[in-house]
Amino acid sequence: MRKLKLEELNRVDVTAFKKQIKLPVIVILDNVRSMHNIGSIFRTSDGFAVEKIYLCGITAQPPHREIEKTALGATQSIDWLYFENVPEVIQTLKTEGYRIIAIEQAENSVMLNNYHPQSDEKYALIFGNEVNGVSDEAMKLIDTCIEIPQVGTKHSFNIAVSAGVVLWDFFAKLNSNLN
Repeated sequence: MRKLKLEELNRVDVTAFKKQIKLPVIVILDNVRSMHNIGSIFRTSDGFAVEKIYLCGITAQPPHREIEKTALGATQSIDWLYFENVPEVIQTLKTEGYRIIAIEQAENSVMLNNYHPQSDEKYALIFGNEVNGVSDEAMKLIDTCIEIPQVGTKHSFNIAVSAGVVLWDFFAKLNSNLN
């Protein structure tokens, strides 16, 4: 087996990416403190062609070299906006018809493998602070909560890993509707 060369990957440029059909998902980062996590989530969001990222609270904003270390230019391809507080974003997205979903360990959460996004809906996925998770203010406003099943001793993933797992799951389940 031979690894593909960079020019064989058929990557689109930023202009073409901006025009292509997007996964009907917005990522909300709720007080994420690590710029490396922010950059990683930008890069993963680019990989799965999410619509947009909303940065809230203490979440740092591009341009910043610490974000770019892991984003590798994805801050140019993914549209993003900053809001001081996450409840404002949630209320705005609800009026635009988005289903608001926290990615969190909570009462009555739905395990990711049991959640089935619908192709005729739009989703906003909230990923919270590395220590405190999704804020209590946001949890009061969500439509549902998804939990990533885990069987190890730590019962937590890094936020960038969580975003990768959840975005891949949504991409895989909705992918037939992207073409």
